[in-house]
Amino acid sequence: MTTLLLASAGCIGCSAGKADAAGADSAGAVQNEAVARPEFSADSAYAYVERLLEFGPRVPNTEAHRRAGDWLAARLHDFGWEVVEQKAVLTAFDGTPLQARNIMGRLNSDAPHRTLLLAHWDSRPWADEDPDPAKREMPVLGANDGASGIGVLLEIARRLALSDSKAGIDILFVDAEDWGSHADEESWALGTRYFAQHPPVADYHPAQAILLDMVGSPDARFGLEYFSSQAHPGLQQKIWSNAARLGHSSLFHSGFGGAITDDHVELIKAGIPAVDIIDYRDSDGYQGFDPVWHTTNDNLSNISPATLKAVGETVLLTITE
Repeated sequence: MTTLLLASAGCIGCSAGKADAAGADSAGAVQNEAVARPEFSADSAYAYVERLLEFGPRVPNTEAHRRAGDWLAARLHDFGWEVVEQKAVLTAFDGTPLQARNIMGRLNSDAPHRTLLLAHWDSRPWADEDPDPAKREMPVLGANDGASGIGVLLEIARRLALSDSKAGIDILFVDAEDWGSHADEESWALGTRYFAQHPPVADYHPAQAILLDMVGSPDARFGLEYFSSQAHPGLQQKIWSNAARLGHSSLFHSGFGGAITDDHVELIKAGIPAVDIIDYRDSDGYQGFDPVWHTTNDNLSNISPATLKAVGETVLLTITE
């Protein structure tokens, strides 16, 4: 994903990568409210991240990518979800044909009102932001940028399968997000664009969607992303309010997060209201994504079970309450 700089007299504040918005103080005001904490295993989510990384960088057209995709589909099937796969050859900005694979799990598929949860499972083919120039052609393992969201969603899938929830939930592991160029805003999120334009389920149009991206760092900061604020402010405020009720305000802060070109934008273009939970920092003199973003240092050492748990609990509360 990449970022946009927004400047508007109507903005409280804007930054490259996330937009700032008002209103999180009201969420913080209910932080001490009694709330039934959803069951979410941080150890389980962390183990899923660790296992996914064992396949190696999940770069499209590689054996590691194929094997990782097989494992993801098998996990959803094992949890008892209906599994729908979507395969396509997508053309990257540099002309490379990508063997892309979107993997979707469906719970209570007959329920008419549906919520889509998604994260990208591929990883970047080159570490172009690495501080060591000699490593910038190496593939990225993508522990935080990709695998963290997958780990949270797998644990959510496991927990929901054990519950008696009648909610219509779809979980999408989307491919071909990270083979993009910073010079071309349209070169990112190819898998989600294809999914939105060619739904694998007839007449598929979820009522709302929540995207998880880079949700595992111990220093994560989740601000109110601009496109999300425009597309579904009610859902965004509900998520941040629930985070506060669960005691996670230190991660889900009130800052206007900037504008992120990410998978959710392709859903919004297709008329699906979507909110992005994504780590972007704008404090203490640092502005940008997680410092290990698009580097060879994006490995398991950068994943915090506590952050995975905070995000997982918040999303579970939001979709089941």
